[in-house]
Order: sequence, then structure tokens, then C-alpha cells
Amino acid sequence: MSYIQRNYNIVEQKMIAQTDLSLGYGRDLIDSELNVGFLNFVIKPIVKSFYQHWSDNEARVGTLKQIHIALDSAKLLIENGGISKEKFDDVINRNFPIYLKNDQTDKQCKKNHKHYKKLKEITKQSFISQVEECILFLQVKEEVKDYNELSIATFKTKEEALKALMRQLNYNDEGIAIVEQDDSIIDVPAGRNIIVRVLRKGFEITKKKLIEELDFIFHKKLPK
Repeated sequence: MSYIQRNYNIVEQKMIAQTDLSLGYGRDLIDSELNVGFLNFVIKPIVKSFYQHWSDNEARVGTLKQIHIALDSAKLLIENGGISKEKFDDVINRNFPIYLKNDQTDKQCKKNHKHYKKLKEITKQSFISQVEECILFLQVKEEVKDYNELSIATFKTKEEALKALMRQLNYNDEGIAIVEQDDSIIDVPAGRNIIVRVLRKGFEITKKKLIEELDFIFHKKLPK
């Protein structure tokens, strides 16, 4: 197996595991949010049914496809020789429509909403950032056996790894902020405010866990 395929497999496994963790946080948060509030007993079956179906089916399947689109785009660029701006832009423009089609937030948004264009552009920038990061991971030739070792070989220091992580997290943050600004962009029958709160809380939990994980990877420090 080539080092590119080895790294591809390592990153793929890590991203799938992270997806399942994040969706698990969402399921737990939906329960806690629905257990508070006077009329939540009315909308609880609707919201819970929507989220359960969405997280178990559309969100997971779509996110896994996005993972493979980002990794495959990076692999194609590396294997085809020098990564010029022209080649990079071409791969991004060809693959972004498929990436967008599988985006879990985009699927639930009204495409004619006044803020949709801005949200779509943030999603594209997030995709670009993911492909750039995947390229860094896949290019590592050193002998590594897991994600922690691959991260160290890729970024060398926690500071550089944190920069890459925060760039990606900031795009996610911007996307959620647009939905928070006007939740009418979400095309669901009920409980939009609850879903938005869960998106934000789930994001903050995931962000905290990912930053803590860098301490363990680079300094072998477990979170307190």
C-alpha cells in the first residue's frame, strides 16, 4: 500500500468516528432541549422524529460522502503531479456541487432565502479548506501507524495543528451564525429554534473536544 493510501485510510477512519460522535452529541442535546419548555411536549414527537431520521440517515450518509469527496479530491491532485492553482480550482469547481448536495445544513435550507447565497459561499470555503488539509495529510511520507502520529508528522507542533483546526471550525461557526441570525432559512415543519440551539451547542462541544484532543496528541495531556 502506498503512503498516500495509508494516510487516506487513517484520515477516513478518524473523520467517520468524529462524525458519529458529533451526531451522538446532537441526539443527546435534542433530548435535553425538549425536556425544557412549556409547549415542548407538543412538538417533541415532530422534532425528535425529524432529528432521528436526519441524523441516522441523511446527515450521516451525506457527511460520509463529503469526507470521501474531500479525500478523493486531495488524492487526485497529489497523484496527478504538481498542484497548480489552475488544477486545484478545477477540482474544487467540479466537485463542489456534489459536496454541497450532501451537506447536512444545506439540505434543510430554503434555497430562495435571502441569506442562502452567503451560506453556500461559506460551505464552499469550508470545502476548499478541507481539501487543502487533506492534501497536507496525504503527502506525509514518514512511517506512521495512526491519526495521532500522522497529525504530528503533518503539523509538527500543536500551534500549527490548532491553526488548521480553527480555520475549519471558524467556517462552521460562520454557517451556524447565519442560521441563528434568521432561522426562517431552515425548511422544517416545527421546532426551528430548538434545532438551531442544538446546532450551536453541538458545535461548541465538538470544538472543545477537538481542541482538547490536540493537547493529548502533542503533549499526551488528558483533559481534566
